[in-house]
Amino acid sequence: MRRPSKASSPKLSADSQRLAALTQALLQAGSRLEERAWEQNLDALIRKLLKNDHQETIDAALDHLFKFESDAYDVLMESIESVSSSCIIEQDGRRHDALLIAIPVLAWTRFAIASGAIPTDMLMTLTAHLYGHVLAADTRLAMAPTLFAIDQLPRTHAETFAMTHRMAQAALSGSPLRPLVNPPETAPFLADTRYLLAVVSAPVGEPLFRWQTPDNQLNVMVARQQALTQWRTQVMPNIERLLPGCGIELLLPEAYYVACREADQKIRPASIRAAVHYLTHVLDVRPDGLSTVIGGFAEESDDGRVDEYRISFMLSRNADVLYGVVWPLFGQEDADEELHASHSRGIGYAGVSGETARMAPIEEIMALLQECGITDIKRHRESFPMEFCEDCGTPLYCDPQAELVHAEMPEDTPQASGHLH
Repeated sequence: MRRPSKASSPKLSADSQRLAALTQALLQAGSRLEERAWEQNLDALIRKLLKNDHQETIDAALDHLFKFESDAYDVLMESIESVSSSCIIEQDGRRHDALLIAIPVLAWTRFAIASGAIPTDMLMTLTAHLYGHVLAADTRLAMAPTLFAIDQLPRTHAETFAMTHRMAQAALSGSPLRPLVNPPETAPFLADTRYLLAVVSAPVGEPLFRWQTPDNQLNVMVARQQALTQWRTQVMPNIERLLPGCGIELLLPEAYYVACREADQKIRPASIRAAVHYLTHVLDVRPDGLSTVIGGFAEESDDGRVDEYRISFMLSRNADVLYGVVWPLFGQEDADEELHASHSRGIGYAGVSGETARMAPIEEIMALLQECGITDIKRHRESFPMEFCEDCGTPLYCDPQAELVHAEMPEDTPQASGHLH
């Protein structure tokens, strides 16, 4: 879900070369029939590599295409995500589609954000609401009895593949899933995402979600919005029990990778609001008593690309960086940001397609800070390298003089229960 490493890699293995070649062939296909043929060959190879846990072979092909053919990289990544998060399983002579879905929960607090095992009665209630408001009729579902933090999600496509198949078998057999045993510790943040994971299954060709049914096919967007509204209304009291003391926003249950990307983007504004809320209370200042410095950071700072913004928080008229928030860019956002930087005029600008006007990421950040009451906002125009503290691994932030420093609260400040993104 992150960009691959840009470090130089050894010569591609035969399977990595074949992945790249099949992807290029798929990209250049001249008909739908040819596309399907190449896609089947590509998916079969990906499935074989994932089943045998050959993640390094897949990563090498992705690295290669990312460097030299960005369009082919996108096609291969889409295929890997599809194969790792879906499958076809046969039961009683009938074939069933199975899809791994994620249900993101955005949460923010001055305290701890919970994760871990979900009580059995709560799991049954959440499952019933999925059947009642989101899933199509005649589907089967297996939900993991764990509220996952991002550090507890599968780390590789091969791990996702294994989880999808294990949960798909449970969905069809009706057998319960076990909670995580000795889950990884989670990094505490003031704003973070929690995930429910499930696999939904239906006979091949049958709809998985309500908005796919024949009655809704002419009003898919309306049906999706209705499903989200009902999900939020019915499920919120249950999620509030799982996450006491938190502000919460529920997102639509969706295919695993799509839902995770949506959550990654939606948590960013909450991170800034949580930072301002925390700092004003702990430091006993008004929002206009804070100042911020925004810097663009990139793995390769000489190509004009921005991979993420880092926002430094300070007391007004003080250069010491107290806290920092990272705002990563995803997908088309970095290209949009380059386009905006070249001919920015005002807060709104036409996107690459020219179809709609939208806010550039840097201006969305500045607008959010202003909305939170911060008026002293400085932006460094130069690009900074993606540097981290050698001791604790946290990101370094730029101060008003464009020096990269560790964010540190005053020694006499009450300790926070979490960190900021």
